[in-house]
This record gives sequence, structure tokens and C-alpha cells, in this order.
Amino acid sequence: MDLGSGAVCDIRMNTRLTPEQRAKYQDSQVIRELLAHAKTIAVVGLSTEKTKASNMVASYLQDEGYRIIPVNPRAEEILGEKAYPDLSSIPEKVDIVDIFRPASEVPGIVDEAIKICAKAVWMQLRIIDLPSADKALQAGLKAIVDRCIKMEHGRYCGALHWAGMNTEVVTARRRAS
Repeated sequence: MDLGSGAVCDIRMNTRLTPEQRAKYQDSQVIRELLAHAKTIAVVGLSTEKTKASNMVASYLQDEGYRIIPVNPRAEEILGEKAYPDLSSIPEKVDIVDIFRPASEVPGIVDEAIKICAKAVWMQLRIIDLPSADKALQAGLKAIVDRCIKMEHGRYCGALHWAGMNTEVVTARRRAS
């Protein structure tokens, strides 16, 4: 393996999108603006199980100061927040709709996100529905596809290595004695 080519650390390896699609649905400036200005994130498919990715991501975002609204029709409360069966039931403004559901469910979720006037839809890693992303864009929403909101937040706030993993190799923090 040629380690000098840079392919080992190439962040583009983490997506199935073409370069043109990455430019459209994974624009770093759009991601930065969304994360900087969003206050409320509805997490569709937020699990009650602490070991599930959706729960870990939502917990992280909550710790980072975002208001998390769980969307799970089988739960009353998750992470100390009232859970709602769908986006239309949420009584407050939503900035980002973070999707942790199969791609087959994305069209209905995007329709609801448009209906509630969310500012953006965010399809987590490996959740790809480009026609729904285009529909969101045409309705004036931002659309992020095949990216983890936790990794992107950590990457842009300096908590994660640029490749999306916390290497803990370089840090300004002193080690506890």
C-alpha cells in the first residue's frame, strides 16, 4: 500500500457520493453555518438505548448546548426531553432535522421537515436519498447527506481530528497527574 498518496487519510473515503454530489450535499461552509447558528435539532429515530448511535450523537449534541427534540413514536421521553411521534407534533421551531431512519423513510420525513419550516435536513452516515435532498433544497432548506453531525461538529469545533476520529495525540491540555 502506498502511504505517501494520502489516500489512507482522505476524508472522501467516508462517503459514497461522487465529487459533484459531495460539493452539493456536503459543503463544509454550509455545514459550519448550520452548526454555528442552529439551536434546536429534532432527531428522527432517536433510540432510547444508550448504546445506539442516535442516542450517543444526540447526547453529544445536547452536551454541546443544542436543544434536542426526540422523534420516536414508541417513547415518552429520551435524554430528559419529551419525545414526539413525528415532526408535525413538535410545538416549537426546529432548525435541523437529523435523520436516523432508513433511506426508504426519508421522503416522508423531508416532506414533514418542509411542512414545519425546518431550516435543514441532515441525513446521517449511509443514509442517502438524493431526490429527497433535492426536494428539500428546492423548498429552501439546506440538505446534508451521508455525514455524521457529531463528527462534523467535533471536526469544526476542534474536538476531533480532521478525519473524524479523536486521536488525542495533539492537545493543549495537560495530562492529569
